[in-house]
Amino acid sequence: MNVALFFGSFNPLHNGHLSIANYMYNHFSLDEIWFVLSPLNPLKKENDLLPEHQRLKLLEAGIQSYSFFKVSTMEFELPKPSYTYYSLREFVKRHPDISFSIIMGNDAMFNIEQWKNYHEIIANYTIYLYPRQNIILPPLPENIISTDAPLQNISSTEIRRKIKHNEPVKDLVPTTVFEILVKEKYYL
Repeated sequence: MNVALFFGSFNPLHNGHLSIANYMYNHFSLDEIWFVLSPLNPLKKENDLLPEHQRLKLLEAGIQSYSFFKVSTMEFELPKPSYTYYSLREFVKRHPDISFSIIMGNDAMFNIEQWKNYHEIIANYTIYLYPRQNIILPPLPENIISTDAPLQNISSTEIRRKIKHNEPVKDLVPTTVFEILVKEKYYL
């Protein structure tokens, strides 16, 4: 089985995330995509994050209509902050029968030297890159695949800002996520 891991804070999940995941699923030989909810990314500020269980609720609601998308909370069990290298080792240990790859933005690849043990990640996994922020990367090894996934002009940061300023976000997130955001008054 081929599973692509889509790591993120998903703070909150938005339509751009789903568009990217759908593109990867439809263009590559993937059986499933697992959205790996990171409780605390070492490169992000904790005070900007909705508590992990609230983000989990939004993520589960947002992907519920996709049979080939799953949510992984495995990083909840690991030490914080969450390092992709340790998470990948744990996925392989728990699921030795699955071939894992990674979905990431080319902005993350541009800064991958900041990641713990990034050489081992690059050496051992297929990485599917989606375009972000007009970033041009140097030539990459053949296991790192630049895709033509649609460029997303949606960001979780912008959604949080819009919610704080009472601006509409209904068209930026799945309906199920929007309903929870309104009901629970998240990010206000």
